[in-house]
Amino acid sequence: MTTNTTTKSSETETQARHVFPFTAIVGQEEMKLALILNVIDPKIGGVMIMGDRGTGKSTTVRALVDLLPEIEVVVNDPFNSDPEDPELMSKEVRARIQQNQKLETTVRKIAMVDLPLGATEDRVCGTIDIEKALTEGVKAFEPGLLAKANRGILYVDEVNLLDDHLVDVLLDSAASGWNTVEREGISISHPARFILVGSGNPEEGELRPQLLDRFGMHAQIGTVKEAHLRVKIVEQRAQFDESPSVLRNQYLQSQTELADKINAARQLRNQVEMDYDLRMKVSQVCSELNVDGLRGDIVTNRASQAIAAFEQRVKVTPEDVFRVIPLCLRHRLRKDPLESIDSGDKVREVFKKIFGFE
Repeated sequence: MTTNTTTKSSETETQARHVFPFTAIVGQEEMKLALILNVIDPKIGGVMIMGDRGTGKSTTVRALVDLLPEIEVVVNDPFNSDPEDPELMSKEVRARIQQNQKLETTVRKIAMVDLPLGATEDRVCGTIDIEKALTEGVKAFEPGLLAKANRGILYVDEVNLLDDHLVDVLLDSAASGWNTVEREGISISHPARFILVGSGNPEEGELRPQLLDRFGMHAQIGTVKEAHLRVKIVEQRAQFDESPSVLRNQYLQSQTELADKINAARQLRNQVEMDYDLRMKVSQVCSELNVDGLRGDIVTNRASQAIAAFEQRVKVTPEDVFRVIPLCLRHRLRKDPLESIDSGDKVREVFKKIFGFE
């Protein structure tokens, strides 16, 4: 057993760049709900946001930074290792635990890491200093973005334009939860469990099915049509560009309340129960829709429990399932080019039939 010394480091609110307040974002409820549920339960598996240009996809994802809860990490560890969970700690930290060394820990906010489209594989995965390895006999590893994103959020804007080799890297890490870098006979592995958030414009190309399936949820967003809402969005944006701190102060209370609500839901999520009958009906919906694999069943169950926890309930209702199931299944349906019905509406129709909803 190791005794952990915890030093709480209250990370300052002052940020290099101001972030638009999440609660100030008008409309786009489907996208906001998907992001919140993934913060409550990271095992939902991330969210893909597809929509028109200029609909606030990137703004909304980056606004999530203010709401992210704090986690306990090992001090001076580049992988944000969890001092309690071996699956989320680096090999060095595990070795220290086996040697009964004391671990100094600190508390910091979950990290959000941007993966730029032009990033090299070395920048994403990390590099091994071969010269140092050969001359000094030590494994000198320069961690990449995947190391920084461990236990956090990895955000890829315009994910459908990402190079294929980087898509393969993300697929491997998302599947195994580990990143392995091999060079000149030297191999280094580290944990890389992250919430994968992607955004893109469907006009710029479809996503590879293997990567699309890795996203737990899929949110579709469109341009706001109501004139009064458009005016409000334009006014807010102008105010934020003029004086970001003034707008942030206006929404400080609602931001704090939402962050507290998310924190409470994270504490409650493991206590939420979902009846066998509900789980059976979810699987019936997946079967009726010919959803490949079981990922759709698993994600729908998890998302239903997360939304119940978000509303401070310990029992999942059919209404909870109805709210999340289009997000969890629409991107898993086999595409029929002749079909005119929206995939989300198709999911709702089958749900209503099996659950007996009017």
